[in-house]
Formats: sequence, structure tokens, C-alpha cells
Amino acid sequence: MSDLQAALLGLVQGVTELFPISSLGHSVLLPRLLGWEIDQRDPSFITFLVATHTATAAVLFGFFWRDWLLILKGMGGSLVARRLTPDNVHGRVGWLLVIGTIPAGLLGLLLQAPLQHLFASPRFAAGFLVLNGLLLQASERLRRRAPSVETRIGSDERLAGMPWWQSLAVGVVQTLALIPGMSRSGSAMAGGLMVGLSNEDAARFAFLLATPIIGAAGLLKLPTLLAPANHSHVGPAVVGAIGAALTAYLSVKFLMKYFESRRLTPFALYCAIVGIGLSVVFRLR
Repeated sequence: MSDLQAALLGLVQGVTELFPISSLGHSVLLPRLLGWEIDQRDPSFITFLVATHTATAAVLFGFFWRDWLLILKGMGGSLVARRLTPDNVHGRVGWLLVIGTIPAGLLGLLLQAPLQHLFASPRFAAGFLVLNGLLLQASERLRRRAPSVETRIGSDERLAGMPWWQSLAVGVVQTLALIPGMSRSGSAMAGGLMVGLSNEDAARFAFLLATPIIGAAGLLKLPTLLAPANHSHVGPAVVGAIGAALTAYLSVKFLMKYFESRRLTPFALYCAIVGIGLSVVFRLR
């Protein structure tokens, strides 16, 4: 992978990881569409993707750093007190995030090897991109039948009011993102809408949920870059990570404002149109 290819993939990843249109799907589809000679089943490519995802997680942590300080303080207070008091709103949000992280963490570890083979199938990714669009649109329709949102309280208070099983349900839906073409943020947002969150709260919960999941993947995979055999891959990984960090910051800033009053429908249409179009293109090749 050249530095130019790495930069382009990184810039695209930073957008598609946070926009609910599947960063893994675009990482599979874009090189094949442009005719790049990249072995996407090679472990170095997976490590490159983890590097760009880790940069995105770092940006998310920086963007929500005040929230994370309150969350970690609240969780620490609950451990010291050995109970979660009703007024510990941020501590409850933190433990809900832990619960929501478990499904994707477990399946990611158990299915790591089988899932790696899917990275070489652009037809597979294009097909699941269409399904991602259908999931986003279906969740919006379900959201319209959900109870009205209590606007007199803040987002943290509303999130803290979630039962633990709803957070687990969001985490289960999020596991779909292990498949290229299915969006992690989109799956988490869809799960949030399905349990009754507003678009704004679903997006915020999805972005907070991304940080520990992607951060853990980075801790697991990035040390392989330090191996002598992988020194040639460090440069592209750094270039891609810088590109991802830049577009991730711009994306989260835009999306948090966007979801205050708007819906997932445009992203659902994008996934359906692009997925169907690329399915035809790859079938004709």
C-alpha cells in the first residue's frame, strides 16, 4: 500500500466510521473499485484498519473528554460505595456502556479468523451495504412509533434511564458491524432507536460506545506493528491514522448537530443506492 492509498483510505475511514454507512464496507469496496493491488486478507491490512479505527477512537475520546471524565468518576464512585446510587447518573451511563460493549467484544474475539476472509469479497460487502440501508430505514419507522422524548432533562439523564437489557440489546445489534457492509455506528444507532431513544441520544450513545470497543481492538492489534517483519507497514498505518483522525473530528462535530433534528433516512438511501450499484458493477466485471 502506497502512502497516497493509505491517506485516501484513512480519510474515507474517518467519515464512514461515524457516518452510518460502514467503514469496513468502504475499505473493502474502494480498493477493488479503483483496481488497487492490495491483499485485503493479509494481516497487515487488518492492522492498518485497526490503526485508522484507533485514531477515530482517540478523536471520539477527545471530543467527549468531559463526558468521559464524569463517566469514569461516576463509575469509580460506584465501586468505592459498592452500589450505584440513583443520583449517580454518569456512573450508570458508564456501566450501561460496559454492558453494551460485551456482545461485540466477545464475538470479535471468537470470530476473528472467519471474519477476516470476508474482507476480500466486494460483492459480499456491497450486498450487506444494501442490508445496512434497510436496517437504518426500518429503525426509523420503528422510532416513529416510540414514546415521545422527554426534553426537559439532559441527554445523560435520558440515557441513564435505560434498563440494562436495552443497552445489551443495542450491543447485540452492534455486532452486525463485524460484517463488512454493516455500519458499527449505524447498527448502534438503529438499536438505540429500536429501544426508544431519540436520534440525538442514539447517536451520542453510539459514539460513546465506539470508544472502548475500538480502543480495545487497537490495544490487541497495534503491537504487531512493532514486530521487525512489519516495520514497512508502519508508514502507511501512520498516514492512514492521521487522515482518519482529521475526517473523524469533522464528522462527529457535524453529526452531533445533524441528529439534533434529523434522521437516518438519507444514509439509508445512500447505502441502498451505492450497494445496488456496486453489486451490478462487480457482477459485470
